[in-house]
Parts: sequence; structure tokens; C-alpha cells
Amino acid sequence: MEAMDAVGAVAPHADLSIWGLFWAADWIVKSVMLGLLAASIWCWAIIVDKTITYRRTERAMNQFERTFWSGQSLEELYQQQAERPSGGLGSVFVAAMKEWKRSHEQNAASFVGMQQRLDKVLDVAIARESEQLEKNLGFLATVGSAGPFIGLFGTVWGIMNAFTNIAASSNTSLAVVAGPIAEALFATAIGLVAAIPAVVAYNKLSSDAGKMIGRLEGFADEFSTILSRQLEARSR
Repeated sequence: MEAMDAVGAVAPHADLSIWGLFWAADWIVKSVMLGLLAASIWCWAIIVDKTITYRRTERAMNQFERTFWSGQSLEELYQQQAERPSGGLGSVFVAAMKEWKRSHEQNAASFVGMQQRLDKVLDVAIARESEQLEKNLGFLATVGSAGPFIGLFGTVWGIMNAFTNIAASSNTSLAVVAGPIAEALFATAIGLVAAIPAVVAYNKLSSDAGKMIGRLEGFADEFSTILSRQLEARSR
């Protein structure tokens, strides 16, 4: 009983709550934890924003395709889209129509040259829309790949300090060891909390973005074919 009382006096009960582990950690481990928490919050902000944006963009694409293939004249559709840009397919359509109208106003005589300009305009418009769709996805990939390693760095640093303190106190009881090691492992846990949602969201969102970019490219090819037929008809 006296030996147990002596150990308890040397090693008071450690606070193993989340706040207790954080406040008892070394300042470097605290910095790692705070950085990972900030990255996790930013990841969730990106996830929510992209989810809402992708749903809105997909609805706009569906609406535009229904209108485009309904038989409405290209000029009327162009006026509607130019007045209230919707992004996505609408932006690609407006960019191509602007080049089409500009070429006719300048009485472009070369069919090949006009077709090449239209194709370049469509490529630029698709690249611009793709950039917007994929914006900030790289941050999710970075957190997903680097988050566990950053947390592991905090853990290694914390365990080094824990063993140094244990050696200095010459006390290897579980009460002394548990607290410092738990603080160190908490950094890895936060790293995983930040990385796992980031990886899952990145895979899902990048797949959704790829599908929408594929729709943009498919529409650009179809619209380019339509304009090419009209060019051929006018050049006869």
C-alpha cells in the first residue's frame, strides 16, 4: 500500500479528455493539431460548396439540353443565354455563337479557317469551365495524402518528448506513460479525421467533375457538327 501511494504521489492522474490531451501537448504537437483541424474545416467547406455547385450545374445542364434540342432557333437561345449566363453548357454555347456571329459579320470566306476558330473557341470555353469545376479539388487531394503523415510527425515528436520526460523522471509506471503517449497519438487521430473525408470526397467530386466535363466535350462536338453543316450549306 505504501508503494502504491508513493507511485500515485509521483504520477497524478492524467486528464485523458480531448481538451486535456490538447492542452498538455507540446507546442509543436499543438501546432500540428491546429493545422490539421483548420485543414479539415476548409475541406468540409470545399465539400459542401462543391456539392451544391455540382448539383446546380447539373440541373442547369439538363435544362439547357432540353431547351437546345427542343427545336428553338439558335439565335433565340443565344439571346436568352447571353442575357442571363448560366455557366456550363450555356457558356460553351454562347462562346461558340459569339465567334460564329463575329465571323459572319466580317464576311469570313474561308470555311476551314472559320471551322478551326470555332473549334479553338469551344476548346477554350471547355477549359475555362473545367477549371471552375475542378477548382479547390487539389486541396482535398493534398490533405488526403499528406494529412496522416503530418499527424504522424506530431505523434513521433510527442512520443520523443514523452520518453525524454519519462527518462528524466525515472518513473515508468503506466500512469506516467499513458498521458504523454495519448497526447502524441491524438495528433495521428486528428490527421486521419482530416484525411479520410478528404480522400472520399475528392474521389467522388473528381468523378462528378469528370462526368460533367465529358458532357461539355460531347455537346461541343455535337454543336460543332451542327455549325459545320450550316457553314457547308452557306458556302454552296
